Parts: sequence; C-alpha cells; structure tokens
Amino acid sequence: MGVLDIGSNTVHLLLVDAHYGAAPIPASKLKIPLRLAEHLTPEGNVDNAAVETLVDFIHKAQELAEDLGVTELMAFATSAIRDAGNGVNVLNRLVEETGLQVEVLSGEDEARMTFLAVRRWFGWSAGRLLVLDIGGGSLELASGVDEEPDVAVSLPLGAGRMTRAYLHSDPPSPEDLRELRKYVRASIASVAGKVRRGGEPRIAVASSKTFRQLARIAGAASSSEGPFVERTLTLEAVQQLVKVLSVMPVHERSQLPGVSEGRAEQLLAGAIVAEGAMELLGIDELAICPWALREGVILHRMDSLPS
Repeated sequence: MGVLDIGSNTVHLLLVDAHYGAAPIPASKLKIPLRLAEHLTPEGNVDNAAVETLVDFIHKAQELAEDLGVTELMAFATSAIRDAGNGVNVLNRLVEETGLQVEVLSGEDEARMTFLAVRRWFGWSAGRLLVLDIGGGSLELASGVDEEPDVAVSLPLGAGRMTRAYLHSDPPSPEDLRELRKYVRASIASVAGKVRRGGEPRIAVASSKTFRQLARIAGAASSSEGPFVERTLTLEAVQQLVKVLSVMPVHERSQLPGVSEGRAEQLLAGAIVAEGAMELLGIDELAICPWALREGVILHRMDSLPS
C-alpha cells in the first residue's frame, strides 16, 4: 500500500507492506520539499509551476509504487490545497494528468487521523491522550480515551503560515513577535476549554516535524537512533527556545541539530505556537510520537482490510 501526502511543506510518498493488524512500517519513502503554500498568487491560487512540479513528482511516485508491487495508492492533501482558491482545479488537473484521485482532508479529519496513529503507538494503557500536531498550515488538537477522539480541532496556526503572515524580517522585530504571540494565544484560547472539557490527559503527546525538531534541539535523541527511543519536550525547554530563536537569524538556526535549511525559517513561529499551546492547555511535558497523519491514514485504511 502506498500513501501520497500532499502537505503544505513537503510531498511525501510512504510505501508499506500492509495487512490487517500490521504496523505501518515504511518499506520505501520518497519526498520533495515543494512548499505549496509559498507558491500562491496574490489571488490565493497555487501557481502553475508548483502544479507542474507536483504532477512530475506524482508520476515518479507512481513508477516507484509500480516497481515495488504496490496494489493500492491513496493520496490526500491538507491545508495548502484545502485553502487555495483554485484547489478544485488543481485536483482536477492531477486526475487528468496522472489518473490519481486526491482526497482533501478537513482539519478535523487531520486531527482524528493523527490521534488514531498516536493511540496505536502508545496503546490503551496510555489512558486519555491529548495530541498536538503543528503542520505548515495548521495546528491540530485532539483529546480522548478511545481510538476516535472526543474532540478534534484544527486552527490556522501552521508554522509556515504564521511565518509568512507575521515574521517579516530576519531576525524578526519585537513588534512582529508580539503580534504573532497575541494572535496565536487568542486562537488557542478560543478552543482550550473545549479541548480540555473531557478531562486531564494521562499523557500529552506531540507529533510532526516541528515538535521533533524542537525536541532534538532541546537534547532529545536524533532520528538515527530509531523510533523506539523515548523522546520528550518540556514547556521550560520550549520557553527557552523561543527566547533564543527570536534573536537568531535563519542561517544560524539551520546549524542547530536536527534542523534542515528548508525548515529553519519556520522554526521560530513553530516554537511560538508550541509554547502557546502548552501554556494554555496546561502541559508541562510532551511525549514525542514518531507516527502522525500519514500513519493514521494508513491505519484507518488497513482496519478495513479483510483479516
């Protein structure tokens, strides 16, 4: 089984040996840092160059999938396509030129699928989970005791979106930082009561590249040590990182452990969103989960396979 994830920052192909009850362990991967959200016209449409690059990548993904014997290739898109003015036209063009049907997930669906992946990773013994995921375009929050969360919320607070909207200099001005912090906290505060209404989580969990990078800078094990190493991120560490990153130019951020050059620009905004979410939701420490949205989509599909 293959899953193509058309995200705001990166387009990922993940291939797994899928059967009922299996873990979505990747057999092969392919990705490009397309940054769809940065390829928008003044009218809010995805530009033609980005669509052409996406079509070319899908052709390569289809070839790889065929070579490896994939029998089912699913594709989904998140906020970059969901919010684009010409999103429907882009999807129609992808069908015409590649034959691939792409499902656009709602923000709530993103939160639900990510929650499923986190639940399967930590298991039933984890009790009530609170899950946070910062993407390029949105922040997803979900909480619950089952595999389906009691509450699933999506806010337009992605690291890339906030960087483009508020951080206009390098390093950013104190005024821009104050405006970003004010907007982030007002947005999270508007849903914090809803998210916490079900009760205190036994474990608060973070998924996504942004949280993994912040944890790595704060001293967590590198990805080369494998997915089964326990990794955490404390509120104290995030607060300190916000202070440090606020005065650090992008080229210096890219030298930090675990931070790619392409993600360095968004790191500060991601840290500010993480800090706001942790403080307003009363989280002192996050466990870092290696599974997120892609794995959730695969698990959801595998649950429907015959046993």
